[in-house]
Amino acid sequence: MTPDLIESTLTLERDGLTLSARRFGSTEAPLVILLHGFPDTPHTWDGLIPRLVEAGYQVLAPWLRGYTPGSAARSARYDLMAVSADVAAWHTELGAPQAHLVGHDWGAFVVMIMAKRDPGRWRSLTLLAIPPFGGGVAPRMWRYLPRQMALSSYIPVMQSGLSPRLLTRRGAEFVRALWRRWSPGWDFTEDEFAPTAAVFTDPTMAWAATRYYRSLFTVQRRATREFGEILMADAAPLPTLALAGRRDGCMSPDLQRVLAEHAQAQHAQLPDCGHFLQAERPDAVAELLLPHLHAAGTNTE
Repeated sequence: MTPDLIESTLTLERDGLTLSARRFGSTEAPLVILLHGFPDTPHTWDGLIPRLVEAGYQVLAPWLRGYTPGSAARSARYDLMAVSADVAAWHTELGAPQAHLVGHDWGAFVVMIMAKRDPGRWRSLTLLAIPPFGGGVAPRMWRYLPRQMALSSYIPVMQSGLSPRLLTRRGAEFVRALWRRWSPGWDFTEDEFAPTAAVFTDPTMAWAATRYYRSLFTVQRRATREFGEILMADAAPLPTLALAGRRDGCMSPDLQRVLAEHAQAQHAQLPDCGHFLQAERPDAVAELLLPHLHAAGTNTE
């Protein structure tokens, strides 16, 4: 992070939890909301945030519920519908200006939900490492599903009751291995991994992070059914950009491309880049993201 970039930490009481977010830039500037995924934290946006602020935006980067000590509780819900309500509450807390939504991994699913449910609140949608879903079946997707099933083999592991213990042992070594597998060309440092290690060496936070995976198939829950219905609904009527890394070891780049084309979304793939593209190549992401934000109608000049 740039040394002279001023950061403030905001908190929000919701559902008996204390949610936390990082805020940067002028409070008068157009708002960009950055939402992280699994297994990481808002710190994977550290290379991109200064570029957004320099371009004239303010940034809000919340932690997913469960990824901070104050938001991790055995009694709380940990699913994407709950997180989408959290982010909507953050937006309201800041005065509900029209804002740009940018999400990576779980965060991409969350901002997709928010854009589909209430598109009038938002100026644009950007998805990193997750393609736009919905609007029927993309005919060419079937050839890439076997590969995607292999890449997604970690999901049943995360649904296991033993997964929190797996995540926390040996200094979050399992999580470190996921980073290497999903972004095979990224030689990340221990300092870059440290915020994520702090989450996944804590038993309660590790437990909360695995609840997101367990919630995916609990069809008896209304939130699970609602998530599926919204995900498969037509794309949001917003300018949409989908970015992927050509070496993504978590989400098939070919499947991402096919689904983005089916949704008629603007899309691009970054060569020599994996799943954590915003952390690996923030300059390249900024080169694609900033024109997209500008074209969506917020002139920051």
